[in-house]
Amino acid sequence: MTELEKMLSGFPYRPSDPELSAMRLRCREILREYNSSSAADSETRKRLLEALFGGLPENLVVEPAFRCDYGANIEFGKNVFVNFNCVVLDCAKVKIGDNAFIGPNVQIYTATHPLDVAARNSGAESALPVEIGGDCWIGGSAVLLPGVKIGSGCVIAAGAVVAKDIPPNSLAAGNPARVKRSLK
Repeated sequence: MTELEKMLSGFPYRPSDPELSAMRLRCREILREYNSSSAADSETRKRLLEALFGGLPENLVVEPAFRCDYGANIEFGKNVFVNFNCVVLDCAKVKIGDNAFIGPNVQIYTATHPLDVAARNSGAESALPVEIGGDCWIGGSAVLLPGVKIGSGCVIAAGAVVAKDIPPNSLAAGNPARVKRSLK
């Protein structure tokens, strides 16, 4: 398997691999241009997001500054709004459903590192996908950790750290985030 295939399959991989390094460099160049573009230049922004994500769903809004590792591993539904200063470490697939709102300073992590010091120092890492269902609102400065699934219709409170799956139609808050109540 290539390092890219290992990364996307959840196996330990070497992020220093030349193919992965080139992909991250391409992403950073697109983001440099996107994050410094004028809000008035909507056609340039649209072109850059399409190049970054490999397509552009209906009514996607991504406010700069936006940061990610690859871009190609992020899948957006329609009518998604991503507020300022979002960081997505998309070493694995990140799926964001229709009508999702992502607050400012939200961080979505798929990358994970070994707990064992020798393994960690070897340079290998792995990644687990993150999924946000449709009709979700992720509050400002929330952090979504590798491998979590947030069900449709959820609200994740500002500042929450989501370390475990959240069932559909739930309000979750805290560090670590816990379901506070049902929204149905």
